Amino acid sequence: MKTEAVLGEGPTWDAGTSTLLWVDVLASQVHRYAPRSGADAVLDVPQHVGAAKPREQGGLVLNLRDGVALVDRDGTRTWLVYWARDGVRGNDAAVDPAGRLWAGTMRYDEARGGGWLARVEPDGAAKVVLGDVTISNGTGWSPGGELMYYVDTPEQRIDVFDYDTATGEATGRRALCAVADTPGKPDGLCVDAEGCVWVALWGGSAVRRYTPDGRLDREIALPVEQPTACCFGGDDFTDLYVTTARTGLSERSLAENPLSGSVLVLPGIGAGVPSFSFTG
Repeated sequence: MKTEAVLGEGPTWDAGTSTLLWVDVLASQVHRYAPRSGADAVLDVPQHVGAAKPREQGGLVLNLRDGVALVDRDGTRTWLVYWARDGVRGNDAAVDPAGRLWAGTMRYDEARGGGWLARVEPDGAAKVVLGDVTISNGTGWSPGGELMYYVDTPEQRIDVFDYDTATGEATGRRALCAVADTPGKPDGLCVDAEGCVWVALWGGSAVRRYTPDGRLDREIALPVEQPTACCFGGDDFTDLYVTTARTGLSERSLAENPLSGSVLVLPGIGAGVPSFSFTG
């Protein structure tokens, strides 16, 4: 989809409506794109928005600048978690197999250790699981839910935890792989049906696929400098959607990469798995 998002992020396939949810963080917009018709419905929100995910009962859950909010079917917004901090905003987020939201934050100035990753229960109870995070980005789970993957972008690696879906406990943090030999940095990620991790490379003009043992399996070049995140979608979950950004690019770079800010799709690229809905 050709568009000019300032900072496109957080693609999520909503199987219930066969649409792609994504956000323009700095434009404070939530988009719902319908590939069949080409329509892109836009919801303006009052704050910068890092992610939007579907709710099991309808509506959305948003990771906003000042916390996590619910949006009902009629558009009513309600704070679920409010943690406003000067200079901090919500960034990427993901829903685990049990319907919990994992919401990350970062400082606007990207100061080291200024953000965190929190687990938000369906009833709104929140716990900071990882503090001292710089840019909390991609989070995802293995097909069986026994592993959780995570990216703190400046660390230049993908981490993996043992995960207990029943309790939401993530333990045994370790490096899955270093994201090396590239000018890009790891941003948003998703996991496919084979348990491989796909990650967008901010500044690297590509997405990469890493196997469950951390081996680089595939790299696909993209016609943009700043891919931000990816997810599988489509009726059979074989299309990879990739959000991108224009922020910070020079006029020359934008002229050379006119699709910057668009939502890209790599059709039939692999076998994905359905995403989860927040059960709150």
